[in-house]
Amino acid sequence: MSYSSLILVVLAAMAHATWNLLAKRAAMVGAPFVFAYGLCASVLYAPWVIWVLMHDGMTWTWPVVAAILTSSLLHLGYSLCLQRGYQVADLSVVYPIARGTGPLLSTTGAFLLLGEPATSTGIAGMLCVVIGVLLIATQGRLAIFQHAQAWVGVRWGVVIGLFIAAYTVVDAYGVKVLLISPVLFDWFTCVTRTAMMTPHMLRRPAQSLEAMRGHWHLALAVGFLSPLGYILVLYALRNGAPLSLVAPAREMSMMLGTLAGMFLLREKVGIGRLAGCLSILAGVILLGATR
Repeated sequence: MSYSSLILVVLAAMAHATWNLLAKRAAMVGAPFVFAYGLCASVLYAPWVIWVLMHDGMTWTWPVVAAILTSSLLHLGYSLCLQRGYQVADLSVVYPIARGTGPLLSTTGAFLLLGEPATSTGIAGMLCVVIGVLLIATQGRLAIFQHAQAWVGVRWGVVIGLFIAAYTVVDAYGVKVLLISPVLFDWFTCVTRTAMMTPHMLRRPAQSLEAMRGHWHLALAVGFLSPLGYILVLYALRNGAPLSLVAPAREMSMMLGTLAGMFLLREKVGIGRLAGCLSILAGVILLGATR
């Protein structure tokens, strides 16, 4: 992976870590929050989309439409399952399973569906990242998976990870093979899934507005940061970076979030999380060295 692509992925990871911290504060709001930040993103990024359409245009074909619709459904399923998973299971179980399963399956999909070559360095880097994610999110206490309640989180984490892997492969196909502009692809999928949710929100508008009371500032921030982080990833893919390397490299957001908590919030970070940071750092170095 080129250094320019790696820089894009690092910036994307920073945006991803930030918006996830904000979204977790509104986890109990559920579907109204997903709709709200999708609506904010649609409005915020409209000027950029108009500029791209005026200068570069967009060629509409049936494969392009199919990719946008498929991606919209997968992203919507991911967002709703993520909010639901946070409601019914422990975050310390759901999040690591989802973020570990996602890149693992995405990389497998890149090998099998996109024909990307598998290298020993790339596979080693991916495994280091997945192990690091598990260590950080569980603080090294993997024994939590022995409890029956933890397996509720495991099931939700696996489902969310499947959605992550599926939309990552579809989106990589859209920007690498169909050559859709990353900002246009992300915006049209965002608008589409927001439109899909509109009838549901209109059934009980008063309840939806009440649920969002005090959370609109979070929706605005997530609506800005979430697309930004993903657009940067899509540009890295569009510039030729292999999905099998980009997908796991994105998970350095876990390391950045841990370091931010340690240095900015003065949180205590145990040996398990520090080992996870080192594992992710080693994984990213291996991924960056893979050609």
